[in-house]
Amino acid sequence: MVRPSIRRRGKLNHSPLPRSKPAAERLASFDLTTTAGRLRTYLDYLWKDHAYLRLRFSNAHWVSPELLRTNQPWPFQLRRWKAQGVKTVINLRGGFDASFHALEKDACERLGLKLVDFTITSREVPSRARVHGAKALFESIEYPALMHCKSGADRAGIMSVLYAHYRLGLPVREAMKQLGPKYLHIRQGKTGVLDYVFERYLAEGEPKGQSFTQWVDSDAYDTGAIKADFRAGMWGSILTEKLLRRE
Repeated sequence: MVRPSIRRRGKLNHSPLPRSKPAAERLASFDLTTTAGRLRTYLDYLWKDHAYLRLRFSNAHWVSPELLRTNQPWPFQLRRWKAQGVKTVINLRGGFDASFHALEKDACERLGLKLVDFTITSREVPSRARVHGAKALFESIEYPALMHCKSGADRAGIMSVLYAHYRLGLPVREAMKQLGPKYLHIRQGKTGVLDYVFERYLAEGEPKGQSFTQWVDSDAYDTGAIKADFRAGMWGSILTEKLLRRE
């Protein structure tokens, strides 16, 4: 039971700090129906999401003629991609209470783009459900599609590998090229666990004649054990965690 604050000898005994606002309440603070609310949302997006870095740089690459990978797009950039034929936008970040999602959702509704949320992480081994979910996603969406995370390097990278393997039919070894320095992915840091997943398959599953899916569905695919076996390099970790502050 929380006791009310009581003044004693001129001092105030503070009650416990208030809990953070629920996600729905925080999202409601991004009111895009008024000029002031839209301005506040853009300012939050500009600074808290480092969106000023993406005004002229989109880290955009076509994985195939039907799928584009990018960093977090601004609404005006979504308008340009729509003009180039994009019909579906895949958000890999989650962030449903964030300013970037409020602006993206609003822009997609205005432009007639289908927004699909498929949350994935950049420092964890994807669960079996996530791998199967990615395969199902690429089989069900309407193309051409744009897929993005924050920087377009790591989460967009692993999803591009899965797309290239499942949708384009490329061997895992070749599909892994989607995780590379060309896309600003740094395998020497903690995000290198994404590369390690596929390296483990190439070392364990492929020699046994298993497909990637068969290996993922086997007992060998122990996400906790794979994560524990992975070792990130010190300098790579400093770069991704301290300097670049990758999400």
